[in-house]
Amino acid sequence: MQKKWWTLLGVCGGTFMLLLDTTVVYVVMPDVQEDLNAGFSDLQWVIDGYALALAALLLTSGTLADRFGRRRLYALGVVLFTLASLLCGLAQSPLMLVLARIFQGMGGSVMFATGLALLAGSFEGKERGTAFGVWGMVTGLASAIGPVAGGLISSGISWRGVFLVNVPVGVLVVLIVVLRVDESRSPFARRPDLPGFALLTSGLATLGYGLIRAGEGGWRDSRAFTSLVVGGVLLAAFLVVEARVAEPMFELRLFRIPTFVGASVAAFAMNGSLFAMFLFLAVHFQEVLRYSSLETGVRLLAASLAMLLASLLAGRLGARVQPRFLIGVGLLLVGAGLLLMGGVGARSGWEHFLPGLVLGGFGAGLVNPPLASTAVGVVDFSRSGMASGISGTFRQLGVSAGVAVLGSTFAVVIGNRVHDGLAGVPGVGDRTDRIVFLVRGGEIDRAAALVPEARRGTVERLAVTGYVDGLNTLLALSAGLALVGGVVSLLLIRAADFQGARQPKAVPEASPSARIGLG
Repeated sequence: MQKKWWTLLGVCGGTFMLLLDTTVVYVVMPDVQEDLNAGFSDLQWVIDGYALALAALLLTSGTLADRFGRRRLYALGVVLFTLASLLCGLAQSPLMLVLARIFQGMGGSVMFATGLALLAGSFEGKERGTAFGVWGMVTGLASAIGPVAGGLISSGISWRGVFLVNVPVGVLVVLIVVLRVDESRSPFARRPDLPGFALLTSGLATLGYGLIRAGEGGWRDSRAFTSLVVGGVLLAAFLVVEARVAEPMFELRLFRIPTFVGASVAAFAMNGSLFAMFLFLAVHFQEVLRYSSLETGVRLLAASLAMLLASLLAGRLGARVQPRFLIGVGLLLVGAGLLLMGGVGARSGWEHFLPGLVLGGFGAGLVNPPLASTAVGVVDFSRSGMASGISGTFRQLGVSAGVAVLGSTFAVVIGNRVHDGLAGVPGVGDRTDRIVFLVRGGEIDRAAALVPEARRGTVERLAVTGYVDGLNTLLALSAGLALVGGVVSLLLIRAADFQGARQPKAVPEASPSARIGLG
């Protein structure tokens, strides 16, 4: 078999492992919480630590790969991801799991940044289209089977199995890449933007901590407020540095292109709405509706299958329908699906969510294929890597911000409902705050055990009511984000920008810095 096909196998194998591990995590979070005695904020960090590491390192990873070799960096990313998966599976505390997830995100960022570049460098003409088509099918398959795979592995082995299964796959992928894939580098590699990297990483981490802390102590918590302010200042400083540095990793002038702005908003809105909501839907299915992780995965499969079907349809329509209609209408359908899931009652079964899951999943499937190509379709080849990296960064920021904001809101709504409901209830006494803390963390049975047996039903009813109120609030917020993203996409994504990108101006050989700029 020719080396280029080994390259396709190695990249698809790594991508499948990476994306599968992203989606399987949602359905095993309640099992993680019970086994490691974790709080709800710990679960948020398991998701956000991974997403923030991806977002912070994606652009820097691409720069390093251009300079030191894409095959070398891709192999390093797979090794780091595999070792981190092993640590996740062996985690003995929430902190160990969160740290291992951060290392997973670091390895994943390198794989994301270099995988498609390896394919682009190995294939030409029609074969390149075939390779990217195969890669697209692999990504769709991984996303579709993720929830069910997570449920099967968790039910058959334990939640640890969803991480440990990566180890043999990762070893095989590393062997393929090292032994069968050719090295490639960019002749115009940029220098790493270390100040930008430091400010972006610290800003995102501080902001994420503040948002999650607000869910634990309320929006008036001093540490939450301080973290939010400091995180905002660091991100503002990052933008100032990127505007002045000679070779930025985040080219701000790309945002002069309306279509690029629209695509970035769409990427953030897509991942910050439906994909962020999967965590809370999984928690509701398991904590309130009492489904197992496998039963939850099967029910979330409705969205995944609709997404896969719509992705195939979007691929066929891509040559005849403008991207703004696929992306804009897709996000509007996502928003409509989330609204359709709203109105949850204390006695609502999973069937209540089914129409919204199908509609939202179908909308997401329309968005993803054209969104992947829109960001790079409006810039010339010399800036395509950066444009792709920025688009991926906005996707991961959407997940991390969505989980953090929605999680904080969820905790506040639940806490207020339970706290107000327990006011004046005999037998509770000074245990109200402890009960609220346990309920917000999903430990309803432990919370009920703190009160006399005659009052346990009251605590359980208040907990379910709080979860339902919280879920309805989150569905409305995420729907609003998706609808705004859809409208912005319809207004800003323009065919004219693509036409200009297909005829890039020649770049003088004597000006390496011009090759990455817009001037």
